[in-house]
Amino acid sequence: MKIVTTAEMRAIDRASSERYGVPSLTLMENAGAAVAEHVLEHYGATGKIVVFCGKGNNGGDGFVAARLLHEKGKSVQVILLADPAELRGDAAAMFAKLPAPAITVHSSEELNTDRVRLSLPADLYMDAILGTGFKPPVSGFYADAIAILNASQVPVVAVDIPSGADADAMFSQRAPQHGVIARADSIITFTAARPAHVFSELTEGSTYVAEIGSPKEAIISALARSVITTHDFAPLIGPRPANSNKGNYGHVLVVGGSLGKVGSVAMAGVSALRTGAGLATVATAKSALATVAGFYPELMTEPLPETREGTIAASASGKLDALMKGKSVLAIGPGISRYAETSELVRELVSTSAGPTVLDADGLNAFEDHTDELSGKGRVLVITPHPGEMARLAGCSTADVQKDRLGVARRFAREHELIVVLKGHRTLVVEPSGEAWVNTTGNPGMSTGGTGDILTGMVAGMLAQHPKDALLAVCAAVHLHGLAADVMLESVGEHSMVATDLLRGLPEAFRHAQRTVREKFVCWGGRLSLQMSS
Repeated sequence: MKIVTTAEMRAIDRASSERYGVPSLTLMENAGAAVAEHVLEHYGATGKIVVFCGKGNNGGDGFVAARLLHEKGKSVQVILLADPAELRGDAAAMFAKLPAPAITVHSSEELNTDRVRLSLPADLYMDAILGTGFKPPVSGFYADAIAILNASQVPVVAVDIPSGADADAMFSQRAPQHGVIARADSIITFTAARPAHVFSELTEGSTYVAEIGSPKEAIISALARSVITTHDFAPLIGPRPANSNKGNYGHVLVVGGSLGKVGSVAMAGVSALRTGAGLATVATAKSALATVAGFYPELMTEPLPETREGTIAASASGKLDALMKGKSVLAIGPGISRYAETSELVRELVSTSAGPTVLDADGLNAFEDHTDELSGKGRVLVITPHPGEMARLAGCSTADVQKDRLGVARRFAREHELIVVLKGHRTLVVEPSGEAWVNTTGNPGMSTGGTGDILTGMVAGMLAQHPKDALLAVCAAVHLHGLAADVMLESVGEHSMVATDLLRGLPEAFRHAQRTVREKFVCWGGRLSLQMSS
């Protein structure tokens, strides 16, 4: 799903009406209907609803939602923070359709009158005061109305965006939200996400995006940024043909492991299988082989010559060349060590691999000061660095990476013609073209050793099954990786989560993703109320 600026959203609405013949009143009616549907689905048992409306189109969406909720038998009170004479266009038309009188408020003083205070007790508040077109800070009695929302214990549904927020706040610019902002237990917006919906912490609940009638052709953005949603990669996780066999889903070769670092390569191998690859072979230093084989019986293993330090030796090159034949994907790096001889072997393998290749961990560190040898030209090459590894590759500090995550990842992806998966909060998947996909799944429980190795195997496993849809395969792996952690959060918590918990959560993550594909609204954020299936 594309991320668009506020100006681009206005252009989309205008094009929908002027070029594609969708009346603006229809767009507003559909937006309000989506809000009402959201309220009925998630707050269906709610009694009285108070809708705070401003004088703009955001208020117009609120008027529609109030009318439709009233028609469904809900007790609804609209509080208009303006004189009705100030309403214009579509908002005025929708105000005229309200089935019950609104309470109009013109000043902060009026907010404190008995007429208003006696109307405030409710089971749900709806914030339709200021939309994404507003530029902060908010002041005057709008700020006082927002203070009422924030001081209450009542759930708040934000229409389009919490009032007072800057919809164009960009993560890449490290632009925090300032001033008075309404709290929100959930947000429902329309057509496409704005930057703040993705990058700002606007709610601890979920953000929903509803289609309201704008044709896909009208949704144009110069940001070159999108949110990864299950709808984007739905074809990759659909039902398999009844006559499937393991040969249909690819064979992943994972190269890694060394003395003391055996678990990582084993986790990468089994993650490829858990993600759906038909076969996975782990090639590792011969002294580590028994340990890897003992982890998971489903893994095939191959012993490789090793150095005295217990790392894979350069003499393994010939055997690895033979092993790569017939394999769908090469994943290299987990636990492989930074021993000089082994690093040279890594660079040789990556340069000679013709098929899809995933590079992580010390496989990435092997290219520190050797990035001129790292190129994905003419093939699929995916790197999955954390910020420290990205800094070593880019020749800057970790702080520099974190200040401009998108800029650093974009430059590297373009210069080296590869896909960058820059891990962290809001993991980025960046194409060689510079197009960036933002992931919204995952939680702080993933801040533990081994979760990156799980991701390496998952990326390889998805690529093995879908080599012709490489970008979507990578996005799917990243999304499902975080989703598996979200699934496990309720049962193990943030502090006790370990990497292999993600393997336990993956089956439910797939099921959850398959369910959400069928849902009407795209959604992200919030804490999943999921239990492991028995």
